[in-house]
Amino acid sequence: MITITNLAIQFGKRVLYKDVNIKFTNGNIYGVIGANGAGKSTLLKAISGELEPNKGVIELGPGERLSVLEQDHFKYDEFSVIDTVFMGYEALWKNMKEREAIYADFKEEDGERAAELEDKFAQMDGYNAESDAEQLLTNLGVKQEQQHKLMKDLSNNEKVRVMLAKALFGHPDNLLLDEPTNDLDLDTVDWLEEYLGNLEQTVLVVSHDRHFLDAVSTHTVDIDFGKINLFAGNYSFWYQSSQLALRQAQNQRAKAEEKRKELEEFIRRFSANVAKSKQTTSRKKMLEKLNVEEIRPSSRKYPGIIFSMEREPGNQILEVEGLRALDEDGNVLFRNVSFNVEKGEKVVFLSHNPKAMTALFEIINGNREAEEGTYKWGQTITTAYLPLDNTTFFNSDLNLVDWLSQFGTGNEVVMKGFLGRMLFSGEEVLKKVNVLSGGEKMRCMIARMQLKNANCLILDTPTNHLDLESIQAFNNNLKLFKGNILFASHDHEFIQTIANRIIELTPNGIIDKLMEYDEYIYDPTIKALREKMYTV
Repeated sequence: MITITNLAIQFGKRVLYKDVNIKFTNGNIYGVIGANGAGKSTLLKAISGELEPNKGVIELGPGERLSVLEQDHFKYDEFSVIDTVFMGYEALWKNMKEREAIYADFKEEDGERAAELEDKFAQMDGYNAESDAEQLLTNLGVKQEQQHKLMKDLSNNEKVRVMLAKALFGHPDNLLLDEPTNDLDLDTVDWLEEYLGNLEQTVLVVSHDRHFLDAVSTHTVDIDFGKINLFAGNYSFWYQSSQLALRQAQNQRAKAEEKRKELEEFIRRFSANVAKSKQTTSRKKMLEKLNVEEIRPSSRKYPGIIFSMEREPGNQILEVEGLRALDEDGNVLFRNVSFNVEKGEKVVFLSHNPKAMTALFEIINGNREAEEGTYKWGQTITTAYLPLDNTTFFNSDLNLVDWLSQFGTGNEVVMKGFLGRMLFSGEEVLKKVNVLSGGEKMRCMIARMQLKNANCLILDTPTNHLDLESIQAFNNNLKLFKGNILFASHDHEFIQTIANRIIELTPNGIIDKLMEYDEYIYDPTIKALREKMYTV
């Protein structure tokens, strides 16, 4: 349990929030949302003690332990992977080190202290600690042969997983997770969703992954209007209810009673369709208690992402025959890749190795040579490509207007219009592109794509660096896009709501299915086939 009383945080004259009084209780998972800069990570830092609030008190339940997903991936470079995980349970780690020191040079007078340590060690389930830590690491995709190496010998992707294992280790009473799904593959995210769904502790999560928030959250903590508001329900409930409230606010003629009835009907329908069976009862009770007057429009701004086609695509889209690609070390990324894309198909490409999708996209965009094979675009097809790495596009001191003008026709007013749709306004359009944040660069790249009016979009992990508002707007438009889409993503909701075909790239060929993503990943026959394709 975490109790916050009269919390206030500000930086200089900028007040993030004040007079915050809120209690987070056991058995609930709180998804923390808010626009960029609203103070999501700051709230978690204040709770963890990393940041001192200007005012207020933050208290845990008596004797409770708090664990935090740390972001410094180099902090434990001189420790082994397994020891790093043990350090997530500080009392157990100190006990282990003291026991180790005593037994290394045991004296008769150490007997009483050793007995005390052994008793506490047993109470903390220390005798199962190593097997528990190893199982956590395995579940998070850290292979057994990696688990006793030094942290400095791991890749950044592997370190992310170790840090997550460290946060989860020892069943802490309170858990703070800031972007826990970053750099995790879809299978590992699925495991994490199930793991958190079975916890009885108090969990706060900041994430840009909507499916993840929907799957695990019992409540939504919305940081908006300089306040922190707590709602029952997950992200989808918050988003849909805030959009409904916005539409009602825009329709001033609607009577108050009609508004109330519409909101109550929305709550009733949402309550009846809660996805997680474990949480259904508690969510229904909370939604039943929700005061409809609490639902109000959000102050968030959503970018205007609108892709239009200059010409209708013909029947021939893309033919790929026998492609093979290797990574920089000569390992096979994929081989024997052959497929035809049909009109209207929105294809998601999957692989255990994300480099495989990037290699394919770079090949079919003419930026890389394949080791073997050919590809051919239909004569009517025009493409717009969003690459994974956009660094080279921004090695310039051009301002945003001049930068965007390189990629399309139109005067300054037209370019400012496209930038305005992507939430760049006023003097912002005169910023130099080489000082933009990751999210700003992504919005510029999306504006660049819109200028092309292409009928086939190629998107390599398009939600990287985007906030929830941009992801939602992007997702909504791609669902309506009439052309073809070829894409890779780690965002479950993005894939599920857009893709109508799945192609998985493996070192031993492809799996190619016309079906929705959820059906694909949960079908036992396909699951067995996937395992075989990566091992034969």
